[in-house]
Amino acid sequence: MKEKISKYFIYFMLYSIIGWCYEVFLEVVVYKWGFTNRGVLFGPYCPVYGFGALAFIFTAYQLIKNKKGWKKYFMIPIIFLLCMVIATTIELITSYICEFTLGSWPWQTYSSYKYNFQARIALSPSIRFGIGGVVFLYVLQPLFEKAVKKLGNKKSNIIATILMFIIGIDCLITFFIK
Repeated sequence: MKEKISKYFIYFMLYSIIGWCYEVFLEVVVYKWGFTNRGVLFGPYCPVYGFGALAFIFTAYQLIKNKKGWKKYFMIPIIFLLCMVIATTIELITSYICEFTLGSWPWQTYSSYKYNFQARIALSPSIRFGIGGVVFLYVLQPLFEKAVKKLGNKKSNIIATILMFIIGIDCLITFFIK
C-alpha cells in the first residue's frame, strides 16, 4: 500500500510540475504577459494538474492500459472526451474551492471566451485539457510508469516522502503564514 501511495504521489507531483510549466509557457511565450507564479502554492507546481492527471489515471487510463495495437488508439476520441469532461469538472470545482478559501481563483476568468460558464470554465481550455489528457495517458504515463518502476520501491518511497514534506511545508506557508 505504501508503495502505491508513493508511486501515485510521484505521478501527482510530476503532472503538477508539468502543469505549472504549461501555464508559464502560455503566459510568457504564447500570451506574452510576462512571468508570474501560476500556482496557488509557492513552488513550481499546480496541484490541480496533479489531481486531474490522477483522475485520468484512475478512470480513462484503465480503459487503454492493457490494450495493444489499434484497439488502444481506437479509444483516442473516447479518452479525449472523458479527459475533457474530467478536467473541466475539476477546474469548475477548484474555482469554487479557491474562491471560498482564497477569495478568487488563480487563473484568468474566461469571460472573454464565447462559450463559458460563469467565466470559470470555457470550451476552448476544455478542448486543450482533452488533448493534454490524451498526451498524458498515451505518451507520458507509460514513460513515468517505467521510470518509477526502475527506481524501485525504496527509492520511490524516499522521493515521495521528500516531495510530500516539501509540498506540506509549502501548504503551511501558503495557507497559514502568508
